[in-house]
Amino acid sequence: MDSTAIVSANSNRTRGLPNNDGLKFDGDSTIRGNNWDYLPESATEVAEIGRLLHKSGLDTKVDTSYFASEEAFRSLGVSEPAPRIIHLSTHGFFFPDTQKNSKNPFPDITEEPVFKTSEHLMVRSGLLMAGANQVWQTGKKIDGLEDGILTAYEISQMNLSGTELVVLSACETGLGDIEGNEGVYGLQRAFKIAGARYLIMSLWKVNDQSTRELMTEFYRQWLENGQTIPDAFHAAQKTLRKKYPDAPYHWAGFVLVE
Repeated sequence: MDSTAIVSANSNRTRGLPNNDGLKFDGDSTIRGNNWDYLPESATEVAEIGRLLHKSGLDTKVDTSYFASEEAFRSLGVSEPAPRIIHLSTHGFFFPDTQKNSKNPFPDITEEPVFKTSEHLMVRSGLLMAGANQVWQTGKKIDGLEDGILTAYEISQMNLSGTELVVLSACETGLGDIEGNEGVYGLQRAFKIAGARYLIMSLWKVNDQSTRELMTEFYRQWLENGQTIPDAFHAAQKTLRKKYPDAPYHWAGFVLVE
């Protein structure tokens, strides 16, 4: 959290940064979920995918660091049609209903973030954007800006009807709570309500490096080899399966939903 940098970045929300913006981070993590540290492979991932998209003749915009804000994302589909492809490489979260799974009828949740304890099913699932760490830890955000925690509920209110593919390169993005006969509530439902056609999402905590390898291989198969989205996704998984034959953790966690 750097209030000056975030405010400056959001004063021009349409700006896209070069693939490497030179911003340095001290944190590090190999898992894209729960511990909100910097993910070094995510920067490499978006740089590689950005180059593949640009090479394929697609108008590409890459937002990283302070420019990867909740404001920037929620502006999609507002003044112009939503982009054909949305790729998010960050931390994701999903928290089940604490009271439903607790043996204590009066659990002490006063110290927990509201995103863990909310009664609203689609608030307990989301993605982290710029500035989210401070809000998550302290409950305080910068005046006049969003909190940086993009919930499934907020996504469901967007218009992504022109989006062919959403890739959620983060942890547990395919999870959600089941409510009656209405199915699973979470990021999957949110993006489908918003209008996206294809979703690539994860069912468990995923490794930073192998996720980058899977994602870049998927785009290569799709854009360079001309395969359909489903065929490209399965080809990418097959490639990772050969590299990690005894570790399905690295390739089997992601699923494609239409």
